[in-house]
Amino acid sequence: MSIKILTDSASDLPCSFFKENNVSLLPLRVHLRDTEYLDLETINPAEVYEAIREGAMPKTSQAAPATVYETFEELAKSGEQCIYIAFSSELSGTYQTAVMVKNELLETYPNFELEIIDTKCASLGQGLVVHYAVQQLAAGLNFKELVSKTRQYASSMEHIFTVDDLDFLAQGGRVSKASAFVGGLLNIKPLLHVEDGKLVPIEKLRGRKKVLKRMIDIMDERGAKNLADQTIAISHGDDEETAMQLKALIEERFGCKSFLINMIGAAVGSHAGPGTIALFFLNEIIE
Repeated sequence: MSIKILTDSASDLPCSFFKENNVSLLPLRVHLRDTEYLDLETINPAEVYEAIREGAMPKTSQAAPATVYETFEELAKSGEQCIYIAFSSELSGTYQTAVMVKNELLETYPNFELEIIDTKCASLGQGLVVHYAVQQLAAGLNFKELVSKTRQYASSMEHIFTVDDLDFLAQGGRVSKASAFVGGLLNIKPLLHVEDGKLVPIEKLRGRKKVLKRMIDIMDERGAKNLADQTIAISHGDDEETAMQLKALIEERFGCKSFLINMIGAAVGSHAGPGTIALFFLNEIIE
């Protein structure tokens, strides 16, 4: 029996990844200037960043329940075993909707095998989990093994990131308004990470160079011993130049050779804002 992997657009993977690896996509929704768009399908993230710079305030919502239902029902009919690698339940209702839809479909398709994994990850942290799951599937793991391994990758994924303006995250309820206020008042750059699926500020530094250096130091502190052999992911809010600077620092410090670099998608980017730089790696070796 074949195995199907699916994820949502909060994974911030490039469109080409889904086609090349036969991964199904559930798009989150972006509401911009009275129009609803489907992330990765009907809006380009660069459009969102440009709109934000012009003063627009995009909103987002979870994947449409009808879309989730249609996607899951098609998979149920196919008879495939399925793994949905989902955006953190602490940041979106998409995971909860997926669980609800699965339970509903099981009444009609009692043999439907769908494992829904709450990654507690975001952006290319989630994307890296999908990346590794695709690799493990190609290596021949069976369904139970693949589910177990994918959960290991999710629980071992580190997220270290900085934003230009914490107000974007505060307006969407992703961090407290008090944290955003302090950051803006002092014109300092915050460092954040993901803790149990939530965005948590950990440090504040003055100047982008100091922030990038500290990101590398934290990577050294938290990363597994095999950093040089890992695929390292970097996502950015329309700031490829800084993303490449970070990549060069990582290459110099750790000798890493495999990188996944992509612009943060429209849904996540609507909250993170332009100038965000995010770094993802594993904190333990997955055998």
